[in-house]
Amino acid sequence: MAKNAPPRWDRRMQQRLARGEAAALGELYDRFAALVHSQANRMLDDESAADLVTREVFGYVWENPGAYDPKQGSMRAWVARLTHRESVQRLRRTAAAQDDAYDPYDGRGEAGGDGPDDLEERVRLATAAARADYIVASMPAPLRAALELAYIQRRDYRQTATDLGVTEDEARRRLRLGLQLLSTAHTRPLEGSSPPGYGRPL
Repeated sequence: MAKNAPPRWDRRMQQRLARGEAAALGELYDRFAALVHSQANRMLDDESAADLVTREVFGYVWENPGAYDPKQGSMRAWVARLTHRESVQRLRRTAAAQDDAYDPYDGRGEAGGDGPDDLEERVRLATAAARADYIVASMPAPLRAALELAYIQRRDYRQTATDLGVTEDEARRRLRLGLQLLSTAHTRPLEGSSPPGYGRPL
């Protein structure tokens, strides 16, 4: 198998979706719905909007299985990219609707609401946050466990090593690798780019 070839599961899932197998969509949903909803909610900060994005993403996958190109990355990465695209579009639609409803005389003599620059900054920050979530969810379980112990449960590397049953050197290595992966969420250019494995823009 080529180095960058996606797992066999991804190729088989695309084939099943293309044949119109409803069971395949159910399997895909079971595997990725939590990721989609979490990423959308992180970007939109709105549970109901995240529910809508989740439905829209899986609806798109069901209707357009041929849009997935296995040569461009994994099915997981494609679904995450669809989620990002739909979430950004929803943010922009919401901002546009607020602009349409905006009364320049709001009783205070001030302009209210977000301007275009504020919206783009919100999109940028939401993209970085969602990217960090995606990286954490996608990283190997040993790295994720080390980060959770160190940064959620506030363990130092010695306690982390003890909790994981590994040497202190191994605990430090896992934390270092996990942090290196996470750092790309904020250092990689966000506009016009995609997380690792996302492939070309839609």
